[in-house]
Order: sequence, then structure tokens, then C-alpha cells
Amino acid sequence: MTETATPVIELRNIHKSYGDLEVIKGVDLTACQGDVIALIGSSGSGKSTLLRCVNLLETAQQGDIVISGEAVNWKNQGQNRTPANKDQVRRFRTNLSMVFQQFNLWSHLSILENVIEAPITVLGIDRAQAIKKGRALLDKVGIGDKADQYPSQLSGGQQQRAAIARALAMEPTAMLFDEPTSALDPETEAEVVNVIRALAAEGRTMLLVTHDMKMARDVANHVIFLHQGVIEEQGPPEQVFGQTKSTRLQQFLSSTH
Repeated sequence: MTETATPVIELRNIHKSYGDLEVIKGVDLTACQGDVIALIGSSGSGKSTLLRCVNLLETAQQGDIVISGEAVNWKNQGQNRTPANKDQVRRFRTNLSMVFQQFNLWSHLSILENVIEAPITVLGIDRAQAIKKGRALLDKVGIGDKADQYPSQLSGGQQQRAAIARALAMEPTAMLFDEPTSALDPETEAEVVNVIRALAAEGRTMLLVTHDMKMARDVANHVIFLHQGVIEEQGPPEQVFGQTKSTRLQQFLSSTH
């Protein structure tokens, strides 16, 4: 990972608990422009929670979150800690587009309307311009012919590609993917992986929580293995997958084959 420019995302000593259950126990992460970081680990290891902390959907009780050099402002401490500035939260979320496991498309809107809603209401983009850009993005992810259909008329893979187009429409600084293929069958999973691979090739900054080890190996330039809330091992994919040091990671990888 490059160290010269200001990191797009920087996490320092992040801790997250739910009551007495400590889910994340001091995680550091740095993503610079163009980095694709895959977060892998067994269910309950904290990877999705960590991703949600980045986007402030969850509140870390300790540690710093810095987006493009600007730190999140907090008030209170521990379990009572919350972001202090709602405008800052809104701005950070605008710059960090998140793609969820279950698509989260609005069922009452067409696919195109799903894509253009936030650019118009949040970014203030002219409707005609938003439509033109939205159609181009749907073409980009391979479902331009589905623009006027509704989510219920699309396959899971098509819905997830629509969700990716919606995320791209916000022109984010970085994209956050939370298990984007885990709800899909193998055929439609491949469609979505191809789109994510193409985005990585464009040099987009991405954090990718995934159960798909092949995608992590092929798409990421850095892989982090989380185990019980800490980083057990990390490094380039060829090192993490080919020269595994941790016994826990070896066990995890053998169980995913």
C-alpha cells in the first residue's frame, strides 16, 4: 500500500462492544487511493461490524476514524460516545458509498429511479443530468436494459449490480462492500464479481468484506484476516493465501475450500 498521499480511510485502535461483548478489540487499518482491502474471517469475527464503523452506521467506543485526513468528531465516551457533528456524518457517508448484502433497493421505484434518487436529493444534481448519468452507470454494470423495471423483476445478481450503480452515482471517494455476493447463486455471483473486479481495475478505493476467497485473492491488493475482533494476519494476497503464518488462518482457509 502506498504511503505518500493522505490515506482515504484510516482506522486507529478501533474498539466496538455491544454491552459486555467486545466485538472489535483494537484494529488499525489504512487504505490509500486505489487500495482494495479485503476483510476476511469467520462469522462473528467482527469484519462487517468494522465496516459499519467506518461508515458510522455503528459507533466505535474507542479509537479514531479519519477520512481523507479529516477525523470524526466525537462527544462523550465509551458506550455513550456518538459523532458530534451530523453534517460531518452526512458528508462522510456521501463520500463512502456502501453496498449491502441484501441490495436495499427501494421496491416502489424503478431501477433508474433508485440510482438517481440520492444524487438529486443529496447532491442537488439536475434531474436530466442525473438520468443521463444513471443510464450510463446501469450500462456500465451491464443492466442498462433494466432501467425501467422494478427490483422485483430482476434477479439477485441484477439487483446487486443496480445497488453498485446506485453507489457509484454518488461519486464516492471510497466504496464499502459488505458481503456483496453472499446472497447470490454461483452464476449471478460471477456477474457481480466481474463488476467489482472492473471497478478495482479502474483504481477505485474499496473495502470489501467477503466470504469469497477467490475474489479476495483476485481483486484485493491487501487482505486482512480478522479473528475474534483482532487482526490475526494481513498482507498482500499472495502472502496471506500462499505463505500463511497463522494457524488460525490456515484452519479458516482449509474450511472454505
